[in-house]
Amino acid sequence: MLLVSSELAGFYKLSPEERLRFVAGFANLDNTELEILRTSSSLKIESANRMIENVIGLMPVPLGIAANFLINGKDRLIPMAIEEPSVVAGASNAAKMARSRGGFWTSGTRSVMIGQIQVVGCADPNQARAAILAATKEILGKANEQDPVLVSKGGGAVGLEVKVIQTILGPMVIGELLVDCGDAMGANAVNTMAEAVAPLIERLANGKVHLRIISNLADRRLARARVTVAKEAVGGPEVVDGIISAYAFAASDPYRCATHNKGIMNGVTAVVLATGNDTRAIEAGAHAYAARSGHYSPLTRWEKDANSDLVGEIELPVAVGLIGGATAVHPVAKIAVKILGVKSARELAEIIAAVGLCQNLAALRALAAEGIQRGHMRLHARNLAATAGATGDLIDKIAEKMVEERKIRIDRAKELLAEYSKSA
Repeated sequence: MLLVSSELAGFYKLSPEERLRFVAGFANLDNTELEILRTSSSLKIESANRMIENVIGLMPVPLGIAANFLINGKDRLIPMAIEEPSVVAGASNAAKMARSRGGFWTSGTRSVMIGQIQVVGCADPNQARAAILAATKEILGKANEQDPVLVSKGGGAVGLEVKVIQTILGPMVIGELLVDCGDAMGANAVNTMAEAVAPLIERLANGKVHLRIISNLADRRLARARVTVAKEAVGGPEVVDGIISAYAFAASDPYRCATHNKGIMNGVTAVVLATGNDTRAIEAGAHAYAARSGHYSPLTRWEKDANSDLVGEIELPVAVGLIGGATAVHPVAKIAVKILGVKSARELAEIIAAVGLCQNLAALRALAAEGIQRGHMRLHARNLAATAGATGDLIDKIAEKMVEERKIRIDRAKELLAEYSKSA
């Protein structure tokens, strides 16, 4: 029987196998998929060798499930691939708070990416720009000849923009091909189109084309999420004010803002990795978007509504796909997509935005209410205990003692292990 709610009380108390069974019921996973998730080497070395060069092995990353998410009125379980303690727990906790006013609501734009064609050595850059723009129809036609399948599905090259920029080497003319990539991330399609139109643009501009490549600042491919959280759910009016104060700090200081946005990307990147998408592209695009005004700014915004409840929103570029790349090859990535239940790249992007907003809520609430160390260091203490050599119940015993003492260090973990081992 399929489970219909993502609100799972005590989910963290279950064993990994019990959690897996819950997820199987929610996402209708079959026995083959369950076995893939149980096996750390589900990606075979032969497959890995076809994905990148010089393969020598595999490095598994923990895959967790963030529970309690309600997005656009639909319950979701969120697969997150990440090694950092407290991220999954924080997201689950904040998602539960968000249910107090109906969860997260999202929107997004078309999956438009930009392919840039760099032209140098133009005698008259402005005239070159005009000549390229005058041939827009011809250029778009040439680009769309490269991917008739994408065009048949409603995508393809949909626009052309041209700009003249001043550089340390003089003026350059930059043609920007706008490509709707549909359900693909789009790097291969965009780069192929940019290569194809480069000779035509070169001739029109009477210059020399150098770079022909996609831009990872996907500011035409935005995902947005919004949430209202009852003041009681986050801990009261003082906590709401503390969260807004923390946001104001980040909005005014780039040193704080870098950590603010890093916390957002904890959630974003974990879902991107779990679904086999390009984490580096997403990270680069998000941070570039945060600096688009010339001042590095938060990707989220927090304020109070008329009821003094907390209101948050996020907007960031999310260039992810459901076809091609590791998403189509990696067995765990395919299962992660199934757990999410998404049917389009835009839907996936919007869910990722909601997770980023939720992760920011979790971090700011911890900072405002109890300090970030409390939950994070408890999990870190368990990792240190295991690193010191503890096993079974001894891991929790040593971790609890270190937290109690506020001495969460590897040397203290080893001392406690020696003490408890002698008394056993």
